[in-house]
Amino acid sequence: MNPSKKQLFKRQITLSEIGEVGQKKLQNASVLVVGCGGLGSPIAVYLAASGIGQIHLIDFDTVDVTNLHRQVFYSLEDVGKPKAAVLSEFIKKRAPFTEVSFTNKPITKENVFNLIENVDIVVDGTDSLPTKYLLNDACVIKNKPLVYGSLYKFDGYVATFNVLQTDGTYSSNLRDAFPEMATDIPNCEEAGTLNAIVGMIATQQVNEVLKVVTKVGKPLTNELLIYNSLQNTQLKMKLNPTVLKEKIAKIFKAQTYFDIACSTQNKEWQISPEELKRELSFSSQSTNLEIIAVLENLKLPFEVDQTIHINKFDASKIEVDFDKTYVMVCQRGFNSYRATTKMKEQYPDLKVLNLTGGISSY
Repeated sequence: MNPSKKQLFKRQITLSEIGEVGQKKLQNASVLVVGCGGLGSPIAVYLAASGIGQIHLIDFDTVDVTNLHRQVFYSLEDVGKPKAAVLSEFIKKRAPFTEVSFTNKPITKENVFNLIENVDIVVDGTDSLPTKYLLNDACVIKNKPLVYGSLYKFDGYVATFNVLQTDGTYSSNLRDAFPEMATDIPNCEEAGTLNAIVGMIATQQVNEVLKVVTKVGKPLTNELLIYNSLQNTQLKMKLNPTVLKEKIAKIFKAQTYFDIACSTQNKEWQISPEELKRELSFSSQSTNLEIIAVLENLKLPFEVDQTIHINKFDASKIEVDFDKTYVMVCQRGFNSYRATTKMKEQYPDLKVLNLTGGISSY
């Protein structure tokens, strides 16, 4: 079936505030969606279904079985496949008037300007704090609107940053709300999340994009919407644009925006789930292993020797035995790799391995 635009978008065009003029604006718009997980995947699908003409997806990760409870556009058959590629194919099957492309690698300080250069709006669908600040700072420097979304347990945060105002200035940005990047905020792997709040915040972000493109309604500029799904309460935190482009340009030069979860892991520091199972099956060899969990309350299929939360992990305070092999474990292998790196920096000659893919792959 090859529907016409009028057929496909009939219910939307019927809205007097949108009409054919608004639909054409959507068709002419280009959006960059960074992250194809809980937020990014529904954002991309809904934007395409709304008629956004060009969408570029960015995600370095693959589909994991633990994603499926909230990342509902992936299936069991997709586990292990690149998220951006899978999502791109899904969109192509249902959005004939959307040109979709993807980048299957992390967005970094080195490539961010090239990736945002030719789009109208950037949408933050990541759960990486360094990446959120990278997107914010790059968008301020390049005068790009950024639709921000974030999650913490049952709370969701939405805002539209850096929008050109009628007086020629730009609206507030992320650093007007949170000037410094926090170092102790857990991600979804550590804190957990409920699928309902993920979907709510994602569609709020879609709503912001549609308002900015069509110029209908009032976007969340100079304010941050905070919604709690348990109590069904929300508040808006007023923001003033005080951290301006000049200051952010200086910050950009100084910061690396490095996120271990987005980096390439050293293959020599890895132990696969299969290898660890073999090691643990031999009681004599397993005594030479020291297994350290770096997240609390993990449901583990084996006993660990120590549990040290990654936020309290200090390699210099760990008494090590150079005759042992240390294995770091967490849910998906990101925080455990951070711990592995810290151990290798402190004890270069110590044998330290990261459980590849974490417990979810075991």
